[in-house]
Amino acid sequence: MPREAGFHFQEGEGRGALILFPDCKIMDQSMPSEREIFSLTGPTFLTAIDWSNSHHRRSVAASLVQGVYTLERDRRQNRQAHQALAPPWWQFFNFRLIQTLVDSHDLSYFGAIYEFFINAPFPFNHPPQYVVAFRGTINKTGNREQDFKLNLHLIINNLANSSRFQIALDCVHQIVQKVGPESVWIAGHSLGSSIALLVGRQMIKQTGIHLETYLFNPPFASPPIERLTNDKLKLGLRLANSVITAGLATAVKTKDPFMVLSTWVPYLFINPSDPICSEYGGYFKHREDMESIGAGRIGKLATKHSIGSILSAAASGKKDCEALHLIPSAYLTFNVTPSLSFKEAHGIHQWWRQDLHFCYKFHQYK
Repeated sequence: MPREAGFHFQEGEGRGALILFPDCKIMDQSMPSEREIFSLTGPTFLTAIDWSNSHHRRSVAASLVQGVYTLERDRRQNRQAHQALAPPWWQFFNFRLIQTLVDSHDLSYFGAIYEFFINAPFPFNHPPQYVVAFRGTINKTGNREQDFKLNLHLIINNLANSSRFQIALDCVHQIVQKVGPESVWIAGHSLGSSIALLVGRQMIKQTGIHLETYLFNPPFASPPIERLTNDKLKLGLRLANSVITAGLATAVKTKDPFMVLSTWVPYLFINPSDPICSEYGGYFKHREDMESIGAGRIGKLATKHSIGSILSAAASGKKDCEALHLIPSAYLTFNVTPSLSFKEAHGIHQWWRQDLHFCYKFHQYK
């Protein structure tokens, strides 16, 4: 694969998206899925991109993530040159592939770096010069073992210690140093969105730089309370969780992880029918509920931590018990269009469809 001159990326571990819920079909390995073919399932209607249009930006970001999925499927099935199905997923939007991120354990492609190659002035919002995208889990022989291992790291709040995350962070650092943060996007789907989330968090903590971030179906590492239909039960469970979490956080004298992160506002794309990511909606709504019942101080403390991360840190003797999936601020986009299956609710393809119904919510931590 081509590399940009002056870039010297290491290649390492990992890949991935979601743990037990892959975005794939069981099929003859030699036959491509329609989902891999841009002309059949991609957003071919976007013949002229308006970079100030949030729907266009979302569709492009999701397509570039799908490009990483298809890159890996091309590699696994040895589809090369004119047989490769991945290139249209970025070429249609005037991007070129300059770097693939490779897992040193199974040699799979878990990420890609794209460069926009049209050098022309844009009067309003401009396209990103670079996009770093991360795919999710592929539940197939040769892929699933390493992917599922990383998903377990996510569940136990240990994804930041994976070499895949370190590779991703190093790459983003180098690109930002070259062109500046205003020209760089990061994007991911499922576990890939967890990698992108960690990269965005760490860039702020290390450098104070805010990157435009697109997180599709990001896993929320807790039971999906939001999926319950009884509102009183949901509120009761969340209230109990908040009281316990706040008590533990006070007892162990945790640091405030939200102070430096509060001005970073990533874009989260949530399907309420997807149990993997739906709890993000409940997580942010619960802050408002706690304020409304006069328990804002408890809610504010609890929203920064999770019981699992506190207990994990205590067990390992670490002082830092930061829950890496929790964020202070976000633009939430909910796809409230009915989904026919879990695969549809969790899949990346939904995010460029034209027939969707959305709800939006902006949360700014104060």
